Amino acid sequence: MAQHFDVIVIGAGGVGSAAAYYLSKAGKKVLLLEQFELNHQNGSSYGYSRVIRYTYDNPIYVDLMRAAYPLWFALQEEAGESLYVKTGGLDFGLPDTDTFRQMKASLDASNLDYEHLDQADIAQRYPQFALDDGMEGLFHADTGLLRASRCVLAHTRLAQARGATVIDHTPVLKVVPSDSGVAVHTEREVFYCDRIILTAGSWAKDLLAAQGIDLPLKIMPCQLGFYQPSRAADFEPGTFPVFFAHMNGPYGEMPYGIPHEDPSIGLKITTFYGWDTVDTPDQVDYTPSPAWTERIRAFAQQYIPAAAGPLISTRRCLYTLTPDKHFVVDQHPNHPQVVIGAGFSGHGFKFTTLMGKMLADLAIEGRTAHDTSLFKLERFQLVAA
Repeated sequence: MAQHFDVIVIGAGGVGSAAAYYLSKAGKKVLLLEQFELNHQNGSSYGYSRVIRYTYDNPIYVDLMRAAYPLWFALQEEAGESLYVKTGGLDFGLPDTDTFRQMKASLDASNLDYEHLDQADIAQRYPQFALDDGMEGLFHADTGLLRASRCVLAHTRLAQARGATVIDHTPVLKVVPSDSGVAVHTEREVFYCDRIILTAGSWAKDLLAAQGIDLPLKIMPCQLGFYQPSRAADFEPGTFPVFFAHMNGPYGEMPYGIPHEDPSIGLKITTFYGWDTVDTPDQVDYTPSPAWTERIRAFAQQYIPAAAGPLISTRRCLYTLTPDKHFVVDQHPNHPQVVIGAGFSGHGFKFTTLMGKMLADLAIEGRTAHDTSLFKLERFQLVAA
């Protein structure tokens, strides 16, 4: 007999695992399907760390983070393990840089309690930096890191503990909405549900195209570098902050870094955007570029000299970009039982627990209490008749 669920979630990454968790908390019969193994390295949610911060250049995101932080703390408590590490966060750059100005204006509009530091203030607090004359900083104490893989696995484990069914190594071949619900076809079985949440990451475009949604997603393979500082104690959380460099040039767009407690991991340094994009995951080259690791080392040599040590490790992961780099969180306009979370554009992990809750609310109630005005499908897509 075919299995029937209240809600099926496709994709067990950051957002999908969170959606399954909140659905199971609401007492729903849930199936979470993953095409690879759990905590796989092919997508966007695997790894030691992602940044968590209130500091954003749009007040809507600041307000969303005000809702997300308590959810992370609650998840951490229920999971019984450390998921968040507080480091403090420093955005630095020349004050007339567009992104720096936009960030400061957003923090002021949001009434966020932050510190505006001059170059001397930064040098006194964090002598690890060697900043250019005239650079300034915006500091917020609650910035930190999320232990990315642990967060995904905590959501998944706790969803299972509440009765969710989790099946990995099971690609979805077809999703068929109807008046009576949704049929989900895999190679071995067809599952049925009343509602479905699509959180397929870089694999979303084809899945959505089959639903008549032409979402202009692009995939950007980006590279992470983990470097060994000359003195590890100077680059531990609390001693050294998460940082964002507001610049765009030979080092890429807005280099940033994350310190780690474990010196064997090293200091993570990468850049937000600037790599070539591809259209489908099968076009992705996961081979790391040695030229890139040397270019990012050159950034460290200029601005954080003691961090420009040996490369400990490097790997590539995927950003799935929308044209405006805002998320997609919405219901299908013709099939409201199909709920979509997509295009988290390289800055979405910190929101994953909140996005999962919002998608669960859309699936259960058809609405969410949070502002989704930036995230509507209608802003750039056409739905086939």
